Amino acid sequence: MAFDAFDSAAMLRALQLAERGEGRVEPNPMVGAVIATLDPDGHRKIVAEGWHAEYGGAHAEVMALASAGNLARGATLYATLEPCCHRGKTPPCTAAIIAAGIARVVVATQDPFAGVNGGGIVALQTAGITVETGLHADEARRLTAPFQKLVLKKKPWLIAKWAISLNGCMATGQPDNRWISSVESRGIVHALRGRIDAIAVGIGTALADDPDLTARPAGLRQPLRIILDSNARLPLTSRLVESARRIPLLIATGPLAPADRLQRLRDAGCEIWIGNDASPAARLESLLLELGSRQLTNLLVEGGPTLLGSLFHSANIDEVWAFVAPKIIGDRLAPVWNFDRPNVPPIHIEHVSHPGGDIFIRGTVIATQSS
Repeated sequence: MAFDAFDSAAMLRALQLAERGEGRVEPNPMVGAVIATLDPDGHRKIVAEGWHAEYGGAHAEVMALASAGNLARGATLYATLEPCCHRGKTPPCTAAIIAAGIARVVVATQDPFAGVNGGGIVALQTAGITVETGLHADEARRLTAPFQKLVLKKKPWLIAKWAISLNGCMATGQPDNRWISSVESRGIVHALRGRIDAIAVGIGTALADDPDLTARPAGLRQPLRIILDSNARLPLTSRLVESARRIPLLIATGPLAPADRLQRLRDAGCEIWIGNDASPAARLESLLLELGSRQLTNLLVEGGPTLLGSLFHSANIDEVWAFVAPKIIGDRLAPVWNFDRPNVPPIHIEHVSHPGGDIFIRGTVIATQSS
């Protein structure tokens, strides 16, 4: 299909609008929409905009239609995702589009959700509306990647975050000086924590750092904190357990975890999830499916090299946030990430910056045939 420069600019604007829903709409996808019509001189112009602003609220198309009013009749609607044709928390967007008299709909990418999955496009076409697809599809798929993974693979989108020194150390080895990255870099991570659904670390990290695993300052969300702790070793005196009644804490354990420890953690306000698979790798896979069944869309993994290595090896990591600090750590106790697993996937770099003198690299994992 042939799209012109105006079509492209309108869809890019819709994609910008969609990003406003980040951290507010999950497990729904971020979606943006704009409506364009002809002015008295015959030039096209955008007359209304909309985005999905909160979970359970009006969808982007409906918000744009309400803003356009009578100007929607005979106009073109640009939507970053196929309009829904089913009734969920809100009525179907296709019905509103048809009723408003929209003449043409341009869709960036199809919605994989079983209740839509092409049905929205068919409903619009059946009503006599011209539907064109594929404009800025790659950008739209990237924007909705966490939603698409949840729908298609039943697991959350995994963001792996780590900080290392120039010589590859992931910790200083000194309890009173545990920070490798800068204050600015840590601020970026806290902002990320404030928009995701859950954050996970391994028991080694939890014991070594005694972290809070909260967003500071508080963001749009306070993530569910998850500790992978096969033998329920997390102390009752840890900051995680002491705050469990205020901020949800899930301890993911194995079948051999002592019952008395599990009960003490439950009594302290922790949720216990027991993976009955024999191998840690199988338990980890079961946990991810459990989190997906809870509709958790974005999971941040800050755990140490063992946990990150396992997730990379099982092809579960989707996105990487890596911070490299311009320092050499010489303490022999400082752990070095020796990633010795074969077939480590390449990373498509999307962003590079220098917060506080660090190097911050963000990118997505390029799926390989083996994964």
